Amino acid sequence: MTHQFAADPDVTLIAPHDTASGLVEPEIRIYSHSTLLYWWPAWAFGLVIGIINASQQTLLSIEQDDQATSQIGLAYISLLLLLIIFTNVRLRGIYSIVVLLAVGFITVLLAWFGWWDEIAKLLPYLSVHMDTGFYLVFSTALLIVWLLMVFVFDRMSYWRIRPGQLTIEHRIGGGAESFDTNALQFQKLSSDLFRAVLGLGTGDLEATGGPNGATLRMSNVPFVQRKVHAIERLIAVKPDIVCDIP
Repeated sequence: MTHQFAADPDVTLIAPHDTASGLVEPEIRIYSHSTLLYWWPAWAFGLVIGIINASQQTLLSIEQDDQATSQIGLAYISLLLLLIIFTNVRLRGIYSIVVLLAVGFITVLLAWFGWWDEIAKLLPYLSVHMDTGFYLVFSTALLIVWLLMVFVFDRMSYWRIRPGQLTIEHRIGGGAESFDTNALQFQKLSSDLFRAVLGLGTGDLEATGGPNGATLRMSNVPFVQRKVHAIERLIAVKPDIVCDIP
């Protein structure tokens, strides 16, 4: 008997203990990520600016265009500040809409009173200069840290979900905790608009109904909506049902 799990990209087919039977068992692995996952615009922007400047030697030249250099530096500083705010402040559901409306209202209000022209006149007095070496070195270092966190350290612990069982696995130390999925209810928490955009559909996954009513949570799960649907299909399968190898 073959089930739809075999074609699902979120499901891994793992051989059971009795490999001689020629059967495989579907499972889903859920990984949580740190907020550094959302910092890819910082190293991407820095590397693009650094590479363009290294190839042309004009874009960031202070002697040739002091104002343009300062504007790029201000844009990079603004990007870093926005990332710090959006990755440390949760704006779920209606709160994200309220923030967007508030920003839009303030923008229109400043335009109504003609204050944007006054603000623009202050920009030439803000001098922020960073050379090619800074952009390349800082962005490359940030990229290396980002890759290590996303693909190595964040994967040291994960949820392994099989029919009838959820196991919290820890690669270091070999620790594990198991829960009966029949007593658990999985749900996706309200989306954080900014994190969902920066993380390409990331969200928080919660499992309630554990031992003594405990709540299990995984933060910053990529493609969380798709994984919730895959989990719902998987836990509906009885534990003794497996699918044959094609």
